[in-house]
Amino acid sequence: MTTTFPDISISTDRLVLRALEEADAPALAEMMNDELVAAWTAVPQPFTEAAALTWINEYAPTERAAGRGIDLAVTEFLTQRLVGVIQLGKTNWRVRSTELSYIIAPWARGEGYASEAALATAQWLFGDQRFERLELRTAADNTASQQVAQKIGCISEGVLRNACIARTRTEDGGWTDLRTDFIVWGLLPEDLEGVADQMAEAGYSSYADWS
Repeated sequence: MTTTFPDISISTDRLVLRALEEADAPALAEMMNDELVAAWTAVPQPFTEAAALTWINEYAPTERAAGRGIDLAVTEFLTQRLVGVIQLGKTNWRVRSTELSYIIAPWARGEGYASEAALATAQWLFGDQRFERLELRTAADNTASQQVAQKIGCISEGVLRNACIARTRTEDGGWTDLRTDFIVWGLLPEDLEGVADQMAEAGYSSYADWS
């Protein structure tokens, strides 16, 4: 049984999802220092280019080789600029289930990229990799992330109370932890029926290819 994800490239009309590269480090660091990323993720702050290179050269390859998940750069097809990151983690190969998370750069928000990249990843997982479940967890107040989950067909399955640590700014400009709830979302292969067409009608790419 396969227990690692392949070195994959996933394409839509507007995006290419591929392995992170060293050339992504400056943009990756800038993205991770964004206020919203700092608030809703556990990314260390400030996030340096050295930390980005460690992620690219050490963390991401180790996660894939160990079978725990895969990290993909989300890039624009036309400009090739980095506009986000898709992560799969906590993968259970017997259950054929994994957890999806996504980050979109501040310079690329409002374009529907998170939904497009997440849908393409789900289509690949359920089609090529024969997965049976995709799970997302969103902080209770992170409405933007919840909207992405809903757009790709996820079903809200419950609340994990006090299970999430978010961050908020302090008066001196630093960060402090803020405990909140996680909303758990599930996506099964049958939940994707009609989602691609709905996104296409909304003006977003619904076609995904991989190699």
